[in-house]
Amino acid sequence: MARLQQLAGTDTTALDRRGAPWWEHRWGVAALALLATLPLLWPTIPPLVDLPGHMGRFRVELDLASDPTLQQFYSFRWSVIGNLGVDLLIVPMAKIFGLELATKLIVLSIPPMTVAGFLWVAREVHGRVPPTALFAIPFAYGHPFIFGFLNFSLSMAFALLAFAFWLRLARLGHPLMRAAIFVPLSIIIWFTHTFGWGTLGVMAFSAELVRQFDKGRSLVHSALRSAWHCLSLAPPILLMLLWRSGHHVGGETGDWFNWQAKYLWLVQALRDRWFMFDLLSLIAVLLVIAGGIRSPRLGFSRNLAASALFLLLVYILLPRIIFGSAYADMRLVPYLIAIGLIAIRLKEDAGPRFARMLAIAAISFVVIRIGGNTLSFWMYDQTYKRELAAVDHIPEHARVVAFVQVRCRQPWGMTRIEHLPAIALVRKHAYSNDQWQMPGGQLLSSRLLGGGGWRYDPAQQVTKEPCSGEYWRTIDEAMRGFPRQVFDYVWLIEPPQFDPALARGLTPIWRDGASVLYRVVDRTPPDQPVAVPEEEE
Repeated sequence: MARLQQLAGTDTTALDRRGAPWWEHRWGVAALALLATLPLLWPTIPPLVDLPGHMGRFRVELDLASDPTLQQFYSFRWSVIGNLGVDLLIVPMAKIFGLELATKLIVLSIPPMTVAGFLWVAREVHGRVPPTALFAIPFAYGHPFIFGFLNFSLSMAFALLAFAFWLRLARLGHPLMRAAIFVPLSIIIWFTHTFGWGTLGVMAFSAELVRQFDKGRSLVHSALRSAWHCLSLAPPILLMLLWRSGHHVGGETGDWFNWQAKYLWLVQALRDRWFMFDLLSLIAVLLVIAGGIRSPRLGFSRNLAASALFLLLVYILLPRIIFGSAYADMRLVPYLIAIGLIAIRLKEDAGPRFARMLAIAAISFVVIRIGGNTLSFWMYDQTYKRELAAVDHIPEHARVVAFVQVRCRQPWGMTRIEHLPAIALVRKHAYSNDQWQMPGGQLLSSRLLGGGGWRYDPAQQVTKEPCSGEYWRTIDEAMRGFPRQVFDYVWLIEPPQFDPALARGLTPIWRDGASVLYRVVDRTPPDQPVAVPEEEE
């Protein structure tokens, strides 16, 4: 019974918290985790950039077998890839709650799990949750999560919780039990997303290296023993080889050591809507880390400091694109900073007043950031509701080509509407041209005949003028060139201005501001003369 209590986290030596500040109690951690759900409570569809596109894929996954028309639009083939987290979870969840609510509930669970992982790691390393660890909480809403990297974000939440459990089992002296548990656990995390498994491996190895070194072993001996202990995390390597050895696996790996991009990813770690608000928030946490380095009353856990340094090295070495998946290095930044914050500890002579001031500053920072995210998400939700009114005018199984404005230089507050056309697929089983298509990297592919390069992402993204280095079409090129014989409807979402003559043969059936839904009534291209029937003599 005592061992079970220890594994469950109820050992009295670690958790006798009488007189401890409220955030060190379980109910305090639970309250902070629940606070992290606040921005996502109101929106029907969480306003994350890529999320509507993922929801479109989920709809195909769920309904393809029973919908012959959908089968003409898409194919979906399950395969062993390290990017299946929500794709698997949505199957049972959607049967209970329906697709939209199930997706929201899964997304809603990610920030509190991430926060719980941050704070649990802090407790395992420090024996308590220092107030400086609270500064890490807003990074649950880091740029990768807001970008809608859903499986990635879920895998990182799992990785943080697993890392805390790894540390706990090491502290309690259960290496064999840890090995037995982490073989299946590593496989689960890999299937959720490869990145979470890799990050867990880096953190586990670095922590084990410090633990072995602290036992008086040499660095080389410590590294060898750490590698031995981490073998329980190695089985997914076989899955990785199976995945990448397929005949139809595509996706390049490249753009190494792009220092300008790496600097931008650092600046954008908390990017949401307001540039100064997000930048000042980042500066605040970097000052906390600087204080941990310089202040005589603060120090660092060597365990987590090593993890942060290892993650920093990984960030430097990672290319921007891995297996065709962009922003590979960017995804690590919020978690790297968060681990650096969690590593800070108060020295014994810091004094209660200093600790109290840090706690007030940290809690204020959390409330302000979460409040800002909540307001931002509410505002995006208003945009979503306004634009999605068009879906009510789209019939079942319509073939929709959508064009959404993007800018050559994206504003700080991203519109988050680039994949909104996929909601027509979610709600009306309509064809949507915003789905990703990458052999070996995506389960879904387009089967729409005659659509050519208009069938999939980024065909839905259009600009006012040509953008250097981008594949986006201008709005005029899109309106002039899309195959009218293939598509039944044209959905323009906040488009730039275009030549009105290009809308010839299109009848507007819904409009709100610049956004408009057209029905194709004449399939003759707009730059060709309309055929006039000859009169009979």
